[in-house]
This record gives sequence, structure tokens and C-alpha cells, in this order.
Amino acid sequence: MSAESRSFTPRMVVEELDRYVIGQHKAKRAVAIAMRNRWRRQMVGDAIRDEISPKNIIMVGPTGVGKTEIARRLAKLSGAPFVKVEVSKFTEVGYVGRDVDSIVRDLIEVGIQIVRTEMERDVRAEAKSRAEERVLDLLLPTGAEPRAYTDRPGEPSVTPTKPSVTPTKPSATREKLRELLRAGKLDDREVEVEVEEGGSGGLQLLPGMPMGEQMGPQFGQQLRDMLGAFGRRKHKRKVKVADARELLAAEEAAKLVDQDKVTREAIRRTEQLGVVFLDEIDKICSRENVRGADVSREGVQRDLLPLVEGATVSTKYGPVRTDHVLFIAAGAFHLAKVSDLIPELQGRFPIRVELESLGAGEFVRILREPANSLLKQYSALLETEGVVLTFDDAAIDAMADAAWRANSTLENIGARRLHTVLERVLEELSFEASEIGAREIRITAAYVHERVDTLLQDRDLSRHIL
Repeated sequence: MSAESRSFTPRMVVEELDRYVIGQHKAKRAVAIAMRNRWRRQMVGDAIRDEISPKNIIMVGPTGVGKTEIARRLAKLSGAPFVKVEVSKFTEVGYVGRDVDSIVRDLIEVGIQIVRTEMERDVRAEAKSRAEERVLDLLLPTGAEPRAYTDRPGEPSVTPTKPSVTPTKPSATREKLRELLRAGKLDDREVEVEVEEGGSGGLQLLPGMPMGEQMGPQFGQQLRDMLGAFGRRKHKRKVKVADARELLAAEEAAKLVDQDKVTREAIRRTEQLGVVFLDEIDKICSRENVRGADVSREGVQRDLLPLVEGATVSTKYGPVRTDHVLFIAAGAFHLAKVSDLIPELQGRFPIRVELESLGAGEFVRILREPANSLLKQYSALLETEGVVLTFDDAAIDAMADAAWRANSTLENIGARRLHTVLERVLEELSFEASEIGAREIRITAAYVHERVDTLLQDRDLSRHIL
């Protein structure tokens, strides 16, 4: 767990989520407590640590009220391995489709990426130093005839002299080039670098092989390394010096990092801090007196059960246990109830939070308050054309009211209705923005009513447009 996430108290987590998600205080409190408990568990004694299991959460609420956004923001906040999956794309064992174990394989891949990035950041200074030497070798190859370099085109050239007799002492030419390189005066020159393409690794080189994701660990590390090396090849590219330094620095950083250490730490973090968000869990509920596809739905639940309870999954990095992975499930449950899940799976989600439907008041706050609000997004887009948008308070109220009325008379899709309303209001302006030139445009309530009221009054038309 990162140093930053250690310092986040539940109250601070809720305050951070408030910047992006309006309302839903109960759900925010539940995930904030769950996140803090992850840290608390790491602090307790070894004797009881393994006995403390995560309290999985199931969030119930209509679409568009913030379930997925809460989970997404929580993942960014924690810095822990996190994956979001839609369980409706899984099929039970014996059917064609993805198996639930792929959730853990995706999770460990995220963990590997997080740890590798952190470790490469730690060796970045040395990697840059090595990359600099390699660039200098490209600019002044050993044993090559001296070439003339200049600070800027049109100025007298600096003709390098031959290296001194002592090979260990840097030549004056090399040091001069180093100064020019560090000053950025050689950034636009082209050099030819040899870069290595990343292999896909393991037996995943054979796409379409059944259970291909599990083949790596079964055949051993040596075979995976051999096939991974077979899949990598080097090729030469001509790039500018500035780009060459970045490419070579990344390559050197990868060489400096201990890959075994990366794997061990990634597995530890995944097992102890990993978070899985199971979206659309209501889509795999089996309803009474229904046959056919529902058989497969219940099969997916039974396949998920051992994963949530705690299982060991084979991955190409080694076995990964899910005993302490936190699972957060969410679903609208329009046509089903939480009680339609199999009892064993229900029991693995002891915390249930109901999210509230959004009204016109919440829509106004969604348009105004979040750091990434829709109004700020649209204003930034049109500002690229020189058009400065300003929204009257009455116009914001009118758009929020239009979204709420559309949700009331049609299907309730929550805050996603605001996207539709805003697109309708700004459609004409977005089309003409590149032609009207730099100017300030004020969006008024009358402007909004003119573009959405007719649609709201015609229910058949609004069903297709709004």
C-alpha cells in the first residue's frame, strides 16, 4: 500500500470521493471503511492477521447513480491492484467464453504494472545516465572517424579530435558532446537505435489455445523465458536524439529492475490489497420458474463462489490466493433482487448499501460541483475553437430539470441523462464553433427550453432522442 493511502482516514476518503461523486454518502462511508481496514489489517499481529477476512460490499441502485464511479475513484485513491469486470460476460465451466479465473490473472497483471513502474522510477536516474552514454556512443562511435557537430545550424562546427592514448580517460570531444546533449542542443539530430520489441511471453504466443492463460506456470519458468525470448526481436529505428534518450532510458530501467522481485511484490500486493469490482452482478441472478439461459447464470455464480471465498489461481507469474482480495459488487437489480443470488454467494457479501435515485437537485450539483463536471468538459472542448461558454444559473437548473423529467417519464438512467440533454442543447453550437470565430456565448434558460421542451412534450419523439 502506498505511503499516501496509509495517511487516508475514512473521512478523508469520503471527502476525496465527494469531489467526483455527488451524494451516496452511505456507499462512500462503506468503501472508505473497507479501504481503511485494508491498512489496519497490515498493522495487526501475525497471529491474527490471516484470520481477518475482507468484508465484501454489494451496492444496489439504479444505473447512473455513481456505483462504478465510486469504485473507479477508490482504485485511483488507493494505488492498489484493481480491476473492474462485468460478470455478464462470463460463462460457467463447460461453455465457450471467459472463465472467472481470468479475473485474478487480470488483477495480477495490474499489480505487476504498478510495481514495475514504481521500481523503474527508483532507478530512473541511473537509467538516464546509462542512456546518455549509449546516445553518446551513437553520436561518436568507438573507432569511427571524428565528425563535426555544431550547437546550431549555420554556426562553425566543432571538429572532434581523435581520442587520447589513455582509453579510460573521456575524450574532450565526448565531453563537449555531453554538454551539448544535456543542454538540449542535439535533440533534433537523428540517430539510429536498436530497440527490442516486447514478446508476449509464455505459451500465450499461441493464440486461441484452450486455457492458454494457464499454460505458463504448468510448463515452468525456463520454458516461458525461452518462448518469451523467441517472441522478442530487435529492429533498428531512426529517431531524434530526444526520443532516443527516452527509449533507451526506459530500456535501461527495465534491465536494472529485478524481475523476480517485481513478481514477488506484485503477488503480495495482489493477495493482500487487491480489489475486484464486479459490475452488473444482477445480470447473473437466476429467477424462479425460469429455465434455459438462467442455468448458465447460476453456473457463473457457483464459479465465482470459490473465488470470493478464497481460492488459489494459477497465473503465468505463479499461484495467487484470493483469500484477502476485497470484492465490491454492484447492480441495478431492476428485474431481480439480491436474494435471487445463491445463498452461499450472498453470505460472502455481508455489507449491503443501497444507493439513492438522483433528482433535479442532485443533477444541478453534478453539473456544477465535481472537478470533472460536464459543463467544465464542454467548455474546455469549445474553448479550443476560441469559443468561451458561460452558463446562467437558470440554464443549469433548466437542464437538470429536463434530465429529471426525462428520467421520470422514460427509463431512469440516472446522471447519464445529463449527457443526452447537454448534447441536445449544445449540438448546434458544437457544429458551428469552428466557423464563428473567437467569441463568448452565454447559455440562458430560454436557450435550453427552446431546444429540449418540444422533445419532452412529445413522448414518442423523446423516447428516441432523449
